[in-house]
Amino acid sequence: MRQLPVRIARWSARHAWQSVVGWFVFVVLCLGAGIAVGTNQATTEDFWVGEAGRAESMATEGGLERTPTERIMIRARSGQLDTDAAGAAAQDVTARMRDLPEVERVAAPVLSDDGTVLLVSVTLNGPELEGRKNVVALLGQTAEVQADHPELIVEETGSPSISKGVNDQRGEDLALSERITLPVTLITLLVVFGSVIMAGVPLLLALSSIASAIGLSMVVSHVLPDAGVGMNFILLMGLAVGVDYTLFYLKREREERTRAGGRLSSEALVELAAATAGRAIVISGLAVILSTATLYLATDVIFSSLATGTILVVAVAVASSLTVLPALLVMIGHRTERLAGRRAKRGKPAPAAKPETGRVFGALLRPARTRPALTLCLSVLVMLGLAAPALGMKLIDPGKDTFSRDIPAMQVHDRLTGAFPELFVTHEVVVRSTPERAAEVKQALVDLGQRAQADPLFARKAEPAPRTSSDGRTSVLALAVPFPAPSAEAIESLTHLRQDLIPATVGRLAGVEEAVSGDVARNRDYVEHESGKLPLVIGFLLLMTFLMTVWAFRSVVIGVVGVALNLLSAGASLGMLVLFFQGTWAEGLLAFDSLGAIASRVPLFLVVILFGLSMDYQVFVVSRIQEARQQGMSAREAVIEGINRSAKVVTSAAIVMVTVFGAFVALHLTEMKQMGFCLAVAVLLDAVIIRLMVLPSVLLLLGERAWWPGRRPDRGGRPLVPGAAKPARVG
Repeated sequence: MRQLPVRIARWSARHAWQSVVGWFVFVVLCLGAGIAVGTNQATTEDFWVGEAGRAESMATEGGLERTPTERIMIRARSGQLDTDAAGAAAQDVTARMRDLPEVERVAAPVLSDDGTVLLVSVTLNGPELEGRKNVVALLGQTAEVQADHPELIVEETGSPSISKGVNDQRGEDLALSERITLPVTLITLLVVFGSVIMAGVPLLLALSSIASAIGLSMVVSHVLPDAGVGMNFILLMGLAVGVDYTLFYLKREREERTRAGGRLSSEALVELAAATAGRAIVISGLAVILSTATLYLATDVIFSSLATGTILVVAVAVASSLTVLPALLVMIGHRTERLAGRRAKRGKPAPAAKPETGRVFGALLRPARTRPALTLCLSVLVMLGLAAPALGMKLIDPGKDTFSRDIPAMQVHDRLTGAFPELFVTHEVVVRSTPERAAEVKQALVDLGQRAQADPLFARKAEPAPRTSSDGRTSVLALAVPFPAPSAEAIESLTHLRQDLIPATVGRLAGVEEAVSGDVARNRDYVEHESGKLPLVIGFLLLMTFLMTVWAFRSVVIGVVGVALNLLSAGASLGMLVLFFQGTWAEGLLAFDSLGAIASRVPLFLVVILFGLSMDYQVFVVSRIQEARQQGMSAREAVIEGINRSAKVVTSAAIVMVTVFGAFVALHLTEMKQMGFCLAVAVLLDAVIIRLMVLPSVLLLLGERAWWPGRRPDRGGRPLVPGAAKPARVG
């Protein structure tokens, strides 16, 4: 592992043009392969979880699965609704919709209780998740009806049109995040390097890595279906780690060039950078990949999709840093050498090297260097204080009721549920038995429906009638609830149904299998499923982080310290997440509507990703300390030297990551806002408090004990690159 990055860099440096051309051929092949095979989207079955998933499985086997439904509302522009005009518009809607191949059936128009809205319900062909694709034709027909009846308001909503609206908004959000992050990232790199060419290299490699990973993810989706969220995190993580890895490598090569003072060729300098920064990039990339892979243990299609996208883009980013980057550095190095030669001929002195640690970093490092015990105690107390709100975290699985009201279909949805409260939520009771018991099951479901009608938690409309499959084995009863899915009343109605009403009716039938699905059941069962998987995922995450650190640095103590610091960083960022998003005080500041809870997927995903990103900084900082120690410095000298040399580049990398993640706070989806905010806060806390205060304080206090059970290296160092003269100073 130590020599592999050097061997790759040596070949790349000696065959620069072949490496560059080969890399871009690889990018084109990945994209071409992805476009050729397309993306295999996850199906409805891939999302089944818990009792709700079991209910939907039984209903699907009986041909009674949920179908995508659109609602067309017809209302007056002002004043009383003209029922004749509304009826004519409803007939127009019905005729147009029935002619569409995407439509299965159109229900008879229904007038709201207050007489202000006429409603036409349209059921689409195909499975539930296909509705988003098929709804375009329906929206077009609704628009034409509106044009033909200008005296009325004709508008459409439903799960398919809402899903399409969310997807369109997500695409607009991603474009917005790119417009924010790319310029800011470029400016940051210009400040770090002072050169357009050097600043452009990290962006170029990050974007090419993203393109490659997108193509590869499309191919991999035929093994692991794509849940529609992997692309987001390929862009997010690709820009963050792609720039970071390149930045670390570039800074190390420039450091070696300054130290060599023109005595080494560009090829030799690239090998020196590969022996140190290259190895650290490999270890860091492996750490992120292994950490992210623990998400597969959650056995959830969304987490699997997120993990696949993240793993692919990190792996490609590592590959680009080890292969094409050395070639680009040699090309740039040759140009630098030519310019230096011309400058020397004109008698101009070479520009002075900038100090690795300026006044700001010196001030930040001073407390740890002078009073490590006090600095450690205060820093840990601050981080624990920030983590405290996480103890009161509440989880919710966001549904359509939590989507942004900037989506037109959501605005119509609010008006729809105001006129027809029974359309807020539906519980679906699915029962499976033998055909000869169909009549008995039907009677029990009728009894269940009557009990629900008498309960204030359920809608008092026409008595619900059960549907039975053609083979008589499966029956479904839909019970309407006049409350939004996230509300306490809707959740209570589900609990009451499962624990009281069903056991008193269908549950009395021996040998009959029953289960409840619906929006509320899906949400609650999903949260419970994730909560049940959390200990397993976190346990493996801690184990993998510890083993990776021990393997990288041959120190059990460093492994324990790494896990503790990662927990501290993740806890503080989750505490900040709860503080800002679970209440309402920050709604105006961050432009969101509080859910009163945290999206259920956010904490688990963030902890996994944060551990991987924290390992990034841990590896790069501790690697510099280890190198200084291998050169014969004392434990204290090695810590100060390593932190000094890594502080500026780690902080620069953190600024890039904070910019990329922070841009997601500007997005509409609250779940994405929460993820972006938490990641940005975590990286900032990790780079400043953990790496500049806590880590140096701990290592200074531990001294040589930090490297147990390793032994003290010989003074004088050792060469890390074959052929380098002793002592090889690569710290």
